[in-house]
Amino acid sequence: MKEIRFHGRGGQGAVMASELLVHALVREGNYGQSIPAYGFERRGAPLQAFVKLDHKPIRERVQVYEPDGIIVLDESLISQLPIFEGMKHGGFAILNSRKTLAHSDLPEELETLATIDANRIALNVFKAPITNTILLGAFASATGLVKLDSLQNAISGFFPGKVIEKNLLAVERGYNEVEVTVRTEILKKAK
Repeated sequence: MKEIRFHGRGGQGAVMASELLVHALVREGNYGQSIPAYGFERRGAPLQAFVKLDHKPIRERVQVYEPDGIIVLDESLISQLPIFEGMKHGGFAILNSRKTLAHSDLPEELETLATIDANRIALNVFKAPITNTILLGAFASATGLVKLDSLQNAISGFFPGKVIEKNLLAVERGYNEVEVTVRTEILKKAK
């Protein structure tokens, strides 16, 4: 089973992103669960959402404490919260960040680092900092755990009218514009 933890703020769409991801995974014949955890229920407050993915039914419905990977919708959370806490060895991080981050600045458990300036793309596409579908595209590209067309189909079945077109563009841009580095590849090049 793969477990993913989303970090975002109320109103950014982290819970919606976790639900869309599960819909896309199920379309591919997998089993999945989306579990929200709100904490303070107000706009702008930090929140988490969890996704569990497996090829067989998932029985337990609990939070993810030791994720295989994380998806961070809000760059400010990287320095404010212990977002890497419990990360499994060989894990991945999909980060909304304008900064260039290096593996040496991050926990050694992290194998795959994917960064994207999702705010820039969101302001271009939505005219608002709505980054959730952009980060789903980045996740698909960086991990290969879900196909882009499965995400596009989930988005098409989830949003109304013109909102679909913008989210389809956002997920595609996330898929194509993410920058991915892998720790073992960096170490091989250094030798």
